[in-house]
Amino acid sequence: MLCVRLFRSIPFTSNATVPAVPFSEQIAKASVLIEAMPYLQRFRGQTFLIKFGGSAMDDPELVEMLLRDVVFLELAGINPVVVHGGGKAISKAMADAGLTARFVGGLRVTDERTISIVEDTLHGVINRDLVDTINRFGGRAVGLPGKSVFIGHKNQPVKGEDGSPVDLGFVGTVHGFHAGEVLAAIHREQVPVISPLASEEGTGAALNVNADIAAASLAGKLRAAKFVYISDVRGVMLNPADDTSLIPSLTASGVERLINERVITGGMIPKVRSALQALADGVQKVHMIDGRIPHSLLLEIFTEHGIGTEIAAA
Repeated sequence: MLCVRLFRSIPFTSNATVPAVPFSEQIAKASVLIEAMPYLQRFRGQTFLIKFGGSAMDDPELVEMLLRDVVFLELAGINPVVVHGGGKAISKAMADAGLTARFVGGLRVTDERTISIVEDTLHGVINRDLVDTINRFGGRAVGLPGKSVFIGHKNQPVKGEDGSPVDLGFVGTVHGFHAGEVLAAIHREQVPVISPLASEEGTGAALNVNADIAAASLAGKLRAAKFVYISDVRGVMLNPADDTSLIPSLTASGVERLINERVITGGMIPKVRSALQALADGVQKVHMIDGRIPHSLLLEIFTEHGIGTEIAAA
């Protein structure tokens, strides 16, 4: 009490004007913290795998908000692990180098020159910038090249538009892991930030891999409490054109039913399939949220209703 009285006896001499904050606003802020408390208690010490990609990566302000959310998780005693994408940045880097991006069956045809650009862009530019930003916000992050984490094998040729086989080049599928560096970073209380590249088994060559599927596989390997997809879609929608048709919660069987009913179609199918595999591998819950919404990660994890779609095994 003496310290408080002494402090209150010191005259306030600053000429700065401190704007009054209404009590209602202060109480509302306190209520948000109280709402978050049981989630903070429940997830302290657990691992979250966060896959970040899509149009949310195009807006620097949104990227910074997301990374502030990641720093918050770290400071709250949660272990975030980030796997990032970067397809648009790769296409731009290819165009700057005079190359035209070509896709077959949704996969980028990746020759020797292209894989060099992919590797330089993903790890040398995007990964480095994400790590630097997390550290600038007071977090502790370390960049890990995907080649040091993911083990893959080359994909077989796929059918082109004319039905003839097309060799995709240095494109692969993850089938194993070197998780030691990731676990060591978590033990050091650092945030591993991982690029979506795999090392080809036997040769060590870099392989361009699907970031969603690679992240889902790693989430299962780490037995993550949560696997969070952050992209440019709200979640699973009954009608993609209607934001009010968001489905807030699903089970694995519900996902299969929506695929069969053609509610989930196109590019969402491999995304939700990888989510189901993550659940089968031991992930507790999968969340699909829209990174274009400011602080979407915190809103999904630490509020009762969330803002996206939550998928549980049962």
